[in-house]
Amino acid sequence: MTTISASSMNEQLTATLMAWVSFFNDPLWDFLVIFLLAAGTFYTIATKAVQIRMFWQSVRVMKGSRKEGEDTHGITPFQAFVTGLASRVGVGNIAGVAIAIAIGGPGAVFWMWVTALLGMSSAFIESSLAQLFKVRDSETKQFRGGPAYYITQGLKSKPFGIVFAISLIFTYGFVFNSVQINAITNATSHSWGWDKANQTLSLGGLDLVVSWVGLVLVVLVAIAIFGGIKRIAKFAEMFVPIKAGLYLAAAFYIAFSNYEVVPEVFKLIFTEAFQFNAAAGGFFGGMISMAMMQGIKRGLFSNEAGMGSAPNAAAASDVKHPVDQGLVQMLGVFVDTFIVCTSTAMIILISGVYHDTSVMGVEMTQRALEMELGGWGGDFLAVLLFLFCYSAVLGNYAYAEGNMQFINNSPKVMFAFRILVLIMVYFGAISGVPLVWSMADLFMGIMATINLTAILLLTPYARTLLKDYTAQLRGGKKDPEFKIDQYPEMKKRVDSDIW
Repeated sequence: MTTISASSMNEQLTATLMAWVSFFNDPLWDFLVIFLLAAGTFYTIATKAVQIRMFWQSVRVMKGSRKEGEDTHGITPFQAFVTGLASRVGVGNIAGVAIAIAIGGPGAVFWMWVTALLGMSSAFIESSLAQLFKVRDSETKQFRGGPAYYITQGLKSKPFGIVFAISLIFTYGFVFNSVQINAITNATSHSWGWDKANQTLSLGGLDLVVSWVGLVLVVLVAIAIFGGIKRIAKFAEMFVPIKAGLYLAAAFYIAFSNYEVVPEVFKLIFTEAFQFNAAAGGFFGGMISMAMMQGIKRGLFSNEAGMGSAPNAAAASDVKHPVDQGLVQMLGVFVDTFIVCTSTAMIILISGVYHDTSVMGVEMTQRALEMELGGWGGDFLAVLLFLFCYSAVLGNYAYAEGNMQFINNSPKVMFAFRILVLIMVYFGAISGVPLVWSMADLFMGIMATINLTAILLLTPYARTLLKDYTAQLRGGKKDPEFKIDQYPEMKKRVDSDIW
């Protein structure tokens, strides 16, 4: 009997999947890079640069929202903020930044900043819309919402809403979770030699790869995902500030210890941002450099602005005015990119490890920390990365669960969905880095295209909300409250009595 090599099967499957993913990825991102920048610019103009003029108001709203709201069926705006941040702050901030620099050079960091600055306005629009069109779950009475809901109500298109929900389920429930788990297994392998495939079982002439690290992660995720959004929100509220604080402390220490190099690092980022070596073909290809392509791709993966993910957490919040949560989620984009991603970039660029083309992803960041902090730096990141990625998996699941409920909320369907999530967690543990990241690019590109199209069509609603909010602020009201009865045409579209 012929024995089929597990490694041979993995290589063949990986090559086939990569070919299909690349076939769709290349033209999609050739278009999407321009679309993202254009949409972000439009939203910035339409909101009169809300991300700048109302930045401190967003900080004030977030700081004052840690107490429980009056409605016990919603989570607090701060919990919605950290649930969104739990999904945003993960492997994209550590491995994603490293990949962007390795492929696109230091200039990719500049384009991550541009994506975030423009994306803050996109995040404001989508999260405000999610609040406006949120509904109560018929059984739990919890708030639910997001793009699937504002597409269905605002655009009166349930089929379009279902298409978006399916794209989010595949992106966050399946593929993004594989990316997060892949980063954990690679980090533990680098630091402690825990190989991803540390045992092979032979069954009927077929060699099956078993990853014990992957199986442990499946169990840990399974324990959490059968809890629901309230448990995930409370977990995120507790751990997101801790993990981010520890990581930022290490980054600030490295920057302070090498303060004389920091100006040169920023100069390098700005000068290399405009070296336009073409990254893509097609109509827009000549306009897109490798730095721009990687910066925007990895920036979008990390901060999620305009993708339609964070609005799912935003909708679960109990606020007096939809704009409050739009401002809070806008702040999440700022924290993710300008603080956390920039910290990773500083660690990598100060260490100079990015010159070594043999390393990429989380291993590059680990080596940079080892160079700057000593041998324990890699171990430190492996532990932190587990917290980053584990909470990101839970945040991803919360998004996917809400959209699965939108399509079909039966217990049997939800159970089958959770099993598929766990299967993809294990897939991430045994897959290669290039494949899972390419799959992530494809699915998040599809999802972002659908969501950006929807919120462009719904922009008038968001602008009305913003005008109502700013008018109340100018009138001296410290905490604006939205009354939908003042807007009869809008009330016809909103399928709830929440406002």
